[in-house]
Amino acid sequence: MNASTPTAESLRKALAELLDGLPPKQAAQAVDRLIASYRGTTPTAAPILRDRSDVVAYAAYRMPATFEAVRSALDALREAAPHWTPATHTDVGGGTGAASWAVAGAWQGAATTVLDWAEPALVLGRELAAVSGLPGLRDARWQQARIGAAVELAPTDLVTVSYVLKELTPQARGELVDAAAGAAQAVVIVEPGTPDGYERVIEARTRLIAAGFTVAAPCPHDDACPIEPGTDWCHFSARVSRSSLHRQVKGGSLSHEDEKFSYVVATRFPVTPATARVTRRPQIRKGQVLLELCTREEALQRSTVTKRHGGLYRAARDTAWGDAWPPDSSQA
Repeated sequence: MNASTPTAESLRKALAELLDGLPPKQAAQAVDRLIASYRGTTPTAAPILRDRSDVVAYAAYRMPATFEAVRSALDALREAAPHWTPATHTDVGGGTGAASWAVAGAWQGAATTVLDWAEPALVLGRELAAVSGLPGLRDARWQQARIGAAVELAPTDLVTVSYVLKELTPQARGELVDAAAGAAQAVVIVEPGTPDGYERVIEARTRLIAAGFTVAAPCPHDDACPIEPGTDWCHFSARVSRSSLHRQVKGGSLSHEDEKFSYVVATRFPVTPATARVTRRPQIRKGQVLLELCTREEALQRSTVTKRHGGLYRAARDTAWGDAWPPDSSQA
């Protein structure tokens, strides 16, 4: 689910090319400002990405992680609807276009429009797209738009909203989700894998179901989330490769990091959700694999797969956090 792809490699190369020569100290200072903004309360009238230095720091700091999280969500959509291909895509609050890179890697030919209120982000996003080598990105439209209450979206096949809802007031969040539901055939919402990020995703999920959508992923059903509020939260993990600039900006030494995220994918067309979803990292023990699952019929469940299960046991050893279970359930 988190293996490297040609699109991920293209993104890393594009970032390296455009950000070459950026003083790491300057980028690190801008990253510190961004972290403070994301952890605080952001007025909806003030975009977080204010100028070129903020945008460049954001691109180095956040684009690879956002890309991988959205890509994981899109993989789940493709598993649930393998024969569906979007012709049009709107990336709401898309900034420098990380979600649009993920869409371009998932499907060829989708006509993308990126909406964001920070003009410097759109400028850098356009520059990155120009060197991407991906026709869908090179031909994308980058439009400045206020993302918040009373937002209006043109009809489109797919809407992505990634790491945006936290920046909005509760009322604006609801209006944005309703606008996405009114415009799209499929909606993908991704938020940080934190308790409050999960709560925002659940709120969006509830509104999408009320608007007539079917949940395609990660949930195997449209029922209420079986997690008791305040006891836990549903989130997943995506492996992110770090470039040298990425390591300098974030002050880390490892070649990778794990991005925790929560998400929901919902559609107006028929889908085949997973029979169950692995909700925690599988525990591999001698002769057995323990899987924490969210299922269609029995809600939260622990399943123990042993060597006696033969091929299923071998599949369990290769199963990752966030995968459908059993492996071919989404194709049933």
